[in-house]
Amino acid sequence: MSSLPLVICPERVGDSDAIDRLHERAFGPGRFARTAYRLREGVAHLPDLSFTALVGTLLVGSVRVSPVRIGGTPALMLGPLTVDPAFGSRGIGAALMTASLDAARDGGHGLVLLVGDAPYYARFGFRPVPPRRLTLPGPVDPARFLVLELREGALEGVTGAIVGGA
Repeated sequence: MSSLPLVICPERVGDSDAIDRLHERAFGPGRFARTAYRLREGVAHLPDLSFTALVGTLLVGSVRVSPVRIGGTPALMLGPLTVDPAFGSRGIGAALMTASLDAARDGGHGLVLLVGDAPYYARFGFRPVPPRRLTLPGPVDPARFLVLELREGALEGVTGAIVGGA
C-alpha cells in the first residue's frame, strides 16, 4: 500500500460541512449530550487554533478549540479532536494536537482544558484537573477532565465554574 501525504492546515470556512460529517461518523448522535459539547454549544471555535488534516483533497481529521472562562481567567477548551475511523492509528490526531497546541502557545494562551483519554493526552503534557478545583456544566469522569499549562503557573489560583465564551 502506498503512503498518501498528510497535510495539516488551518481550518477554512468551507470545511464546516465536512467536519460535521466527520463528527457524525466518529461520535454519532450521542455527542450532543456530552458535557464538553454542551459547553461549546453556541460558542464559535477559534479559527487560528483549529486545524484540519487532509489526505489529498479528503478531510480525514479535525481539531477545534473554543474560548472559555473560569471566573475572570480566559482559557481554551480543546475538542473535539476527530480522525476518520478509516484513518485511525496513523498519527493524524497527534499531528493535529501538535499544530493546535503550538498555535495556542504562539498566541500567548495560558491554559487548555479537555475531556478525553488521559493516557493518550498525557504525551502532550495534559494531566487531570486537581479535584474540586474546576467545574464543568454537567457530569464528567474526573479522570478524563484534563488540563495543560501552556505557561508555567497558569493554573495557579484558578478555581471555579467553566463557562463558554471569551
